[in-house]
Order: sequence, then C-alpha cells, then structure tokens
Amino acid sequence: MSSPAPETVLGKLTRSEFRERMATGELAGCIIPVAAIEQHLEHLAMEHDWRSVGLVARAVAKRLAPRVLVAEGLMCGISEHHMRHPGTLTLCPGTFLTVLGDMIDSMVRAGFRNIVVVNGHGGNIEPIRGTWDQFLRQFEATNLHFLSYWDTLGQADADELLRGGKRLPDDLPGHAQEFETSVALAKFPENVRTGAVADQRDPNPALATAEQGSVWFERMTERLAKFVGEVIDGQRQSETPPYHP
Repeated sequence: MSSPAPETVLGKLTRSEFRERMATGELAGCIIPVAAIEQHLEHLAMEHDWRSVGLVARAVAKRLAPRVLVAEGLMCGISEHHMRHPGTLTLCPGTFLTVLGDMIDSMVRAGFRNIVVVNGHGGNIEPIRGTWDQFLRQFEATNLHFLSYWDTLGQADADELLRGGKRLPDDLPGHAQEFETSVALAKFPENVRTGAVADQRDPNPALATAEQGSVWFERMTERLAKFVGEVIDGQRQSETPPYHP
C-alpha cells in the first residue's frame, strides 16, 4: 500500500509536522498566492481570481512535492476600479502591500529562503512592482520572486488557443473573457452561469470551452512548476537592488 502524498498546503499541517519537515531540509520553497474577490461580468463567480491562483499554486506544489508548500495568502486584492459593481472587495494599496510584506516576513521567519509570490489579479501588479525593490532590500537574504500565473504564457499560446482576440494582455488574460471563462469551465464549472455567458453584451466569453481551459491549466502549471523548481534549485536568483552611496 502506497504512502499518502505529502501535504502541500501549509495551513493543513500541525506545528510539529511543519517543524519536522523543515528540520529535515525537505522543504525548499514556499508559494504565496495573492488575488482578488471582485465582479467577473454576469457569468463568473466573484471568487474567480482567488480560486484560479489557488488551484494553480497547489498544482505546482504537487508537481514539486514534497519540497514546496503553499502559504495561502491574500484572497482580497486591489480592486477599486471594480467598486461600481456592488459585492466587489478591495483593499487600499498600502494595506495590501503591508499585509503582503508581513506574509513574506512570516515565511522568512519560518525558515524559508526561497519564496515565490504568485499573483492572480491584474490590479495587484503595478502596486507590487512599484514596491518590489523595497521587498528585495528588506529580505535581501531571501531568494524572492514575483509573477502572475499567466506570465508563463505568451503570444504563441494566444495565437494557437484563443478563438477570439489574440492580444496580450487585453485578451490574454483579459477580464472574465475567453481565457478566464475556459479555465473556470475546466476546473470549477459550478462557478460559471452558463445561461448568462451568451446572454450579455460581450460575446467573447461564449467562445470558451472546457477543453481549451484544460490545456491552459496544464501549460501554466507545468511552466510555473519549472520556474519554481529553478528557484528552489538555485538556478534562478533574485538580486538586491543597489543602495545609494
């Protein structure tokens, strides 16, 4: 009888289980996912960004098991631009960045040297990029990286798989468009209101298929696992920005 697969979500471990795995050197890296809870047109549940990045992060950790844990992070992101649609949750940029910094600090203090922040919401990108130099200086002994999960995809993928638009980033990833809708159809179809997909002014989401979403998901997780694997193996190192004299 085969032994159970090692746990990949930090929050599922007891303190002794975490302590033992860290002490053996088995744990080489940590993924911190961040995203948003916000409107996704009339047909997708508002948790889409958080659900997507969480599934991607856990799939990557399983590919790299037992060396990587997912420290489930921030489901609420910077979404002021969606607040005219009631139900959207948003954090002020300063709040979001402070909490992200605290989460990175927690994982550094837990013993992780290799940390990858994986983003699932477009509104988080520029605030994080604008502050990333500060994080690199603050945690200069840490191999710290940031990317959105769709950064693993390129124009060639869009040209091959998208049936509607082909441009990055307008159509890939887009917002509640063909790409996001296809991923939802493939991985959490209960979040897609199929009757509303075609019954709205925007026709693009109706081009999405579960088959397409499965291909997207496989490519993203395979390539992100390669990225994280290079981080924990020391092949990919972050660089601390220079200090002014």
